Amino acid sequence: MRSFFGSGGADEAFDDQGSFVPAHLPEPGPFLADAEVLTGDDHAAVHETARECFEERGVYDVTFGYNLARLNLDQRHPNAGFRYGVDGDDLRAEFTPTTEFCPQSDTLTVGAFRAWNGLEERHDYELVRVRVAPSHQRADAVNDRLAALEEAYVETGELPDAETPDPNGGAGDDALPF
Repeated sequence: MRSFFGSGGADEAFDDQGSFVPAHLPEPGPFLADAEVLTGDDHAAVHETARECFEERGVYDVTFGYNLARLNLDQRHPNAGFRYGVDGDDLRAEFTPTTEFCPQSDTLTVGAFRAWNGLEERHDYELVRVRVAPSHQRADAVNDRLAALEEAYVETGELPDAETPDPNGGAGDDALPF
């Protein structure tokens, strides 16, 4: 599969691969509050592993046409991407989408969870927990689904079927007319 991650800093709109530029990343959210938030080289090393896992598993943002990990380097979206924290033997990854209504947030976070935990030999974490930032309009539903996937994975040691249903059936907020 052709990589859309690119060569790093070849494009002026992107930070160099392997860099940590706090001004171009979202602030750590509440999912990371009880974890040791990664910064500097530690963040960059974990994010490189994310890039590799996403590349192998095909976790791409179809809007931008690139490996989802590249969003962290995209200067056009300084408040979007992943932040990481270590909690004991686990890694926590919190994804902040480019908009509060990003329709891909469910798919992207489930893909990230499956990539990280499906390639467990690529990292030293017992479990990689993934959540979407609370700013997303469907954060509760998306995070409920991720928690259910996580629970099933912990119980069985197997990644749940990719077809595990969304608790809202993809419908979003039940109060909306469509």
